[in-house]
Amino acid sequence: MFSTPMTDIVGCSYPIIQAGMAGEPTTPQLVAAVSEAGGLGTIGAGYLPPVQIKRAIEDVRRLTDRPFAVNLFTPESFGPSNETAARMNEWLNRYRERLNLAPGIMPAKFQETFEEQLQVVLDERVPMFSFTFGIPAPKLIDKLKSRGIKLIGTATTVREALALEEAGIDLIVAQGSESGGHRGTFLSHYEDGLVGTMALVPQIVAQVRTPVIASGGIMDGRGFVASLALGASGVQMGTAFLTCDESGAHEQHKRAILQSGEEDTTVTVAFSGKAARGIKNEFISEMKQYPGSIPEYPIQNKLTQDIRKAAANENNPQYMSLWAGQALRLSRTRPAGKLIAELMSEAANTLLRLSQYREG
Repeated sequence: MFSTPMTDIVGCSYPIIQAGMAGEPTTPQLVAAVSEAGGLGTIGAGYLPPVQIKRAIEDVRRLTDRPFAVNLFTPESFGPSNETAARMNEWLNRYRERLNLAPGIMPAKFQETFEEQLQVVLDERVPMFSFTFGIPAPKLIDKLKSRGIKLIGTATTVREALALEEAGIDLIVAQGSESGGHRGTFLSHYEDGLVGTMALVPQIVAQVRTPVIASGGIMDGRGFVASLALGASGVQMGTAFLTCDESGAHEQHKRAILQSGEEDTTVTVAFSGKAARGIKNEFISEMKQYPGSIPEYPIQNKLTQDIRKAAANENNPQYMSLWAGQALRLSRTRPAGKLIAELMSEAANTLLRLSQYREG
């Protein structure tokens, strides 16, 4: 019933992708459970060193023989550690003091090396590779394709989707403004890429031949069917999987999602230096008073790392990055496989209900 160009490319039963959320959420258990249930599980490996990426891939393969993906962050140019970063590091000491941390020291390294991370994907011949924040260099795309690896890119505008198609990407995720987590905008300022899913998807579909995946605010079977009606070949869901049993999201993060509503999220650069949608808290609110410029990603992300980690250890959600999309009220707690089964049942019931409106 739900066979689409995406299922043909990916080799999964249902056109549902679990978003590659970097950090703790995408445990091997979650990724494998989604793939076993007929979707495409994704390892969010953006922050992982190569050895941990390899271990995560091996763990997923021990749990399932179904297709899965690895997601990485396409590298962006950023300035060196300078006065802007030093001033921010000094400002952040007030939060470190509240959390009984030592004053911050400027890190020697701000992020993992993309080429080294990608080499693991190549060596392991992962079925699918997804990326965001830009487009990998043509030579890297050629290497991936030569290993038979399918590619999934992220676009927040039609212009970005056209660039991904020109680069030969197999699937394009249309990331609506409702999406939780980091914005994937790479050809303009993030504010220009805050286009809602319902407006973005059909405009991209009308301009590209590459299959489009809808993302942003999709939490149930109704959103799934609506995405297909807009011309999408599938959906990518992140927030919906954060509260699943297999999710590695912190319990305070899960609780915040389950207790929040559509007015409780905001797009902020406070935690990482890159625009991301998350649940409002004290840190986001107070950082609006910062008198200087917030360092760009990944500098700010690294500078706040110890604060976020300490807050998590103390179960203090006020200083954690609680990434989430706008449709939080539709969140539910259950195993990932059961969630996918419910999504497909809801989709079938939605189609049945809509069939009643046919002429005659």
